[in-house]
Amino acid sequence: MKNKKRDLIERLNSGPVICAEGFLFEIERRGYMASGQFVPMVSLEHPEALENLHRDFQHAGSDIVQAFTYNGHREKMRVINKEELLEPLNRSALKIAKKVANSPIGSEPNLMAGNISNSNIWNDKNPKSHIEVEKIFTEMIGWAVDEGADILIGETFYYAGEAYKALEVMKKTNLPCVITIAPMGENIMRDGVSIVDTCKELEQRGGDVVGMNCFRGPATMMPYLKEIRKVLKCHVAALPINFRTTKEHPTFFNLPDNNGCTCHTPHKTPFPTALDPLQCNRYEIGKFTKEAFDLGVNYLGVCCGANPMLIREVAESVGLKVPASKYREDMSTHFIYGTHKRIAKHMKDYADKA
Repeated sequence: MKNKKRDLIERLNSGPVICAEGFLFEIERRGYMASGQFVPMVSLEHPEALENLHRDFQHAGSDIVQAFTYNGHREKMRVINKEELLEPLNRSALKIAKKVANSPIGSEPNLMAGNISNSNIWNDKNPKSHIEVEKIFTEMIGWAVDEGADILIGETFYYAGEAYKALEVMKKTNLPCVITIAPMGENIMRDGVSIVDTCKELEQRGGDVVGMNCFRGPATMMPYLKEIRKVLKCHVAALPINFRTTKEHPTFFNLPDNNGCTCHTPHKTPFPTALDPLQCNRYEIGKFTKEAFDLGVNYLGVCCGANPMLIREVAESVGLKVPASKYREDMSTHFIYGTHKRIAKHMKDYADKA
């Protein structure tokens, strides 16, 4: 008889759980998605590319294989005139995630997560939009349950009301529910609820893991994370973007490039196609993760801008050794900066001039 798979809460109670997000940016960077449109057609058009990314994240230490259905909802599919592909897209993404989760690199199976996210049509002043969004969530959650999801993730909500509705739909399944919000640059939810109060309400409504993801880098997520951790009793999630957001520009949407750019984006802002010089380095991500973990945050990862190397950094910063740890940097053997006795002295002496 197979050992029962440990559930999410059991894992969180015993230590850190790593979740790789950020599929939109990384799949676009690999050439399988149009930026701006950001629709995850990759699960139908290039399923092998999506499976490979899941495997890379798994190798880097992600305990959760999150089905790539972000933006794969009915409203977005209507925008691109591909609504008939909605269910095939979702089911394909879920099947790929399940396949990877059930063939782990280590001894323990990963958890497969179904996913819903911001609909972009929720309007706190239009109750009809609430009905439409509930339908969107309900059908996506239904497919996730059908395909054997172990947990459900609702993410990137900037309306408190939409986050509450997402959690309501998710809770009906009796699966563990992770719910994360992504407040925009006004530092408040768009329907006027504070960031901390939104998280408190999500806990009261039954969120098993409550926290923040996306839009904000380490510098502008951490202050709110500290407050959230103080007032919540449930597990807390922290999944920042990999960009150096600032107090003046708390999100990546209007983050300027002041680093000597010689060829500016044809769009209004560097987001989303010219953010490269604004990325955090791996050590900044590791520092953020360690600080969050020391606060008592056990659900950890990176959202937009994530790549496997950064997920490895997240895992290692909280004391985990993962398969990709085998390839951690070893500067001791570098041809100029190395300390190994066989590194030529005339090369070491040239280091400051290289």
